Amino acid sequence: MPTLTIDDTKVEVPEGTSLLEACRQAGARIPTLCYLEGVQAIGACRLCLVEVEGARTLVASCVHPATDGMVVRTATPRVRRSRRAVLELLLSEHDGDCQSCVRNGDCELRTLAQELGIDSLSYEGEKTRRLLDTSTPALLRDSGKCVMCRRCVTVCGQVQGVGGLFPQFRGFETVIGPAFATDLANVVCVQCGQCAAVCPVGAIVENSVIDQVWAALDDPDKHVVVQTAPAIRGALGEEFGYEPGTLVTGKMVSALRRLRFDAVFDTNFGADLTIMEEGTELLTRLRRALVDKEPVALPMFTSCSPGWIKYMEHFNPDLLPNLSTCKSPQQMLGALAKTYYADKKGIDRKDVVVVSVMPCTAKKYECARPEMSASGYQDVDYVLTTRELARMIKQAGINFHILPDGKMDRPLGLSTGAADIFAVTGGVMEAALRTAYEIVTGGPFPFANLHVQPIVGLEGVKEAAITIEETVPEWAFLRGVTLRVAVAHGLANAQKIIDRIRAGEAEYHFVEVMTCPGGCIGGGGQPRLTSDAVRQARIRAIYAEDEGRELRKSHENPDILKLYEEYLGKPLGKLSHELLHTKYVVRDRV
Repeated sequence: MPTLTIDDTKVEVPEGTSLLEACRQAGARIPTLCYLEGVQAIGACRLCLVEVEGARTLVASCVHPATDGMVVRTATPRVRRSRRAVLELLLSEHDGDCQSCVRNGDCELRTLAQELGIDSLSYEGEKTRRLLDTSTPALLRDSGKCVMCRRCVTVCGQVQGVGGLFPQFRGFETVIGPAFATDLANVVCVQCGQCAAVCPVGAIVENSVIDQVWAALDDPDKHVVVQTAPAIRGALGEEFGYEPGTLVTGKMVSALRRLRFDAVFDTNFGADLTIMEEGTELLTRLRRALVDKEPVALPMFTSCSPGWIKYMEHFNPDLLPNLSTCKSPQQMLGALAKTYYADKKGIDRKDVVVVSVMPCTAKKYECARPEMSASGYQDVDYVLTTRELARMIKQAGINFHILPDGKMDRPLGLSTGAADIFAVTGGVMEAALRTAYEIVTGGPFPFANLHVQPIVGLEGVKEAAITIEETVPEWAFLRGVTLRVAVAHGLANAQKIIDRIRAGEAEYHFVEVMTCPGGCIGGGGQPRLTSDAVRQARIRAIYAEDEGRELRKSHENPDILKLYEEYLGKPLGKLSHELLHTKYVVRDRV
């Protein structure tokens, strides 16, 4: 292992470590704008410059390997001057509106300017060409604020495998965006928001609906309900200074009541309902394949992640029959809020406004899809990201830290631990297996603490197999069958699974895909910047929420059972199909 001297401190690092990582291990704070942990090190921004003894020039530490015997200094006058000059040049081109920018207080460029003591600019010059793109429901682009870090290009191309963003033109005329400087709506874009999640400035942000939600809350003729995704409760606290992974479920509920929502529901209820519908759909497909010998689209893919659905519509339209027809938990709960709930409360359906709080920008796109109107109206009216909810709480002058712990409203607020883990990669699969196994066998789920360890964690592609030894009579055809499942997070990883299936290298019955790295806990609408350490902290919080529940399996939720008894009839029944299931659309790849 190489040993370096960094600012008079001896540091031993593994072979292959970058100088940036070595310096950080030695306790030095090295500024960066283009670096992305484990994904991108291109030396584009030049802010990570350090001085290496014997080197003629300063070196970009993110792309320079740490070698044995190297002597490094990270804060010499030469280093400080150079970093400051680089940042002033970036600021001179930056066409930002810092006083009103949504990223004010969360802008890496501004933070670095403060850290480097820049309170005036030495360079005056032409600003970056400004192109405004408001074409999609999920995202807004402002090229004038772009600092050419290329983080968005890397995430879109390498992590998501979509490739909707590229550097175009040359020199000062360079623009980062879709081909031919067109709008996002005119190219393949799954609207996942990972570009916005990694952008260091305000060049790509979520398309905010805060003003529309305030207007609905202020309208005395509207009954406004809110639902919150499971990933929110382990991340919202970060916007108020809590450590990543701090569970703030109760405070979140109280904050929503202070915002004057008429009812606070839980998207987890929709997740439990999804398991009942999706699990039944999987078992039905297996019966048709194994007993009726019909040609059936297997493996079945989960359909909870709207970015994944849009990706399949663009890139793998021939596999659309393999997608579960289930709507996402958000859309299921929205449809029920405007039918089952509205009818029980005696409220005209047109007067019910459903607001979702999601970790995901693609949910803004999903709720606007024309298919999502089974209630006779748009099932979900507005989607707020975690960041937007935090801004609303601050706008209302609510002291989040002193709020008491509130509880969700019933009937759409009771949920199980299985629904909580929808927030993490592998969680939808595990929740489905808990229920499907017990329905088929009549016995308890055989995994320690109910967790299927092979599909837990941040590995990009995970697999598991469960052999069904005994069954109840209805499912006797599954006795002796080994159920093979796979899990992927990040769309590039999902494509790897698809390619293996096409090549005949892998055979599965059920596949879970989540668009964002780590699952919803790493969604495009979550507090920035999401590193693997932050993902792990949020994952631990979600599993702790699950493990602390009295009910941990979707089929044990009494309000779900009551919903079927009173209203839906049975999973995959006529009314369930009308309200809770959907179809998909073949889309161009250009």
